[in-house]
Amino acid sequence: MPKPEIGPGGLFQEGEEKRPLASRMRPQRLSDLVGLGELLAPEGWLMAALASGRVPSMVLYGPSGTGKTTLARILAAESGSAWVGMNAVTATVQDLRQVLAESRQRLGVEGRSTILFLDEIHRLNRAQQEVLLPDVEDGSVVLIGTTAGNPFFDLSRALLSRLRTVAFAPLADEEVSLILHRALTDPDRGLGAWQLELDEGARATLVRYSGGDARVALNLLEAAATRRHAAGGSVVAASDVEDVRSGVYAPYDRTGDEHYHTISAFIKSLRGSDPDAAMLWLAKMLALGEEPRFIARRLVILAAEDIGLADPDALAYAVAAAQGLELIGMPEGELLLAAATLRLALAPKSNSATQALSRAHELVEGEGRLTVPAHLRNLSGQAKREADAADYRYPHSFPGHWVAQEYWAEGLPRRPIYTPATTGGEPQLNQKRPGPPGSR
Repeated sequence: MPKPEIGPGGLFQEGEEKRPLASRMRPQRLSDLVGLGELLAPEGWLMAALASGRVPSMVLYGPSGTGKTTLARILAAESGSAWVGMNAVTATVQDLRQVLAESRQRLGVEGRSTILFLDEIHRLNRAQQEVLLPDVEDGSVVLIGTTAGNPFFDLSRALLSRLRTVAFAPLADEEVSLILHRALTDPDRGLGAWQLELDEGARATLVRYSGGDARVALNLLEAAATRRHAAGGSVVAASDVEDVRSGVYAPYDRTGDEHYHTISAFIKSLRGSDPDAAMLWLAKMLALGEEPRFIARRLVILAAEDIGLADPDALAYAVAAAQGLELIGMPEGELLLAAATLRLALAPKSNSATQALSRAHELVEGEGRLTVPAHLRNLSGQAKREADAADYRYPHSFPGHWVAQEYWAEGLPRRPIYTPATTGGEPQLNQKRPGPPGSR
């Protein structure tokens, strides 16, 4: 069993001064938290629950560096609850059973509740989630989980029904600025002893690169301030921040909302035929660790869904890029993704295949059983002899490789399904269809 982090829920420990600035400046009281105004309102449900001495089970979700873990620790400390911290990635069913058993015993013997903190709760499988249900239901344990993604995608309905869901948003610029000010002026846990100042350019740069993530902002501040202090200066400038940052930071999590926002922007830019925007979002995904195969799959889907018959070669191009990615891997595979992105962005667009499939599905679902006409059935032996197989007309036996014949479902009124687009090469493809013009 991976050793869980067990403690009273307190935050500031001996030797904390040796920790990174972001760790030292972690808020210790609810009043120190920023960005959670409505949640921490005196008349809100959380403060009422805390006043009653019963912290509810909940899942906290949103981007990193917004205070999810800190809030959970403060709730444990202020409620006097025991704290057991685990990561859902390494926790097993047996680990959870042991913690739950200890929590029940603690509640029965000491009358003290236990907060089971599960980081990355979205990584729990169904069996692990089911183990938690009875104890969360009867209050034997208080479960607080955190995740960067939307829990409604990953947690079972049964577990979600027992949890309060609390959404965290990226910190606003003024909130990040307040956190920076506190860190720079705090003489005990922050950098106050150095008596440094931030010029406005440095402050704006730190806020911009933080992406609403307090941890990123404080890490950058610490590096820039250390550089300026070592040089004997008293004012941290924007150039100090630029010199210490390792790359432009943008909030991104392959399982979180930003993942879905970014891929959505990428696809919509392709659909909207904007190659510059499409390349921008592609570069963001690649720089921040998106799975290249995921991007390749989405390119193939878009080629069929949004380009289709307007440019049939686009689908072949996207498939070739996906196959080439498997052949050569990364980082050279980025070139294939870039070329496919530009190819699809520049292609004429048609969603006629998507629309035709949707209409066909509606007919199938609305009509139920669709009867295949006798002359189209796959018959053999006696059944074939008994049927009037001669009713089927083999198109290749007729001039132009086409003959008038009914292919529609028996007894179903004919309805149009395919409507040709008027863009790209699709009109020409439609005109080349065998048969008289009236059949088109």
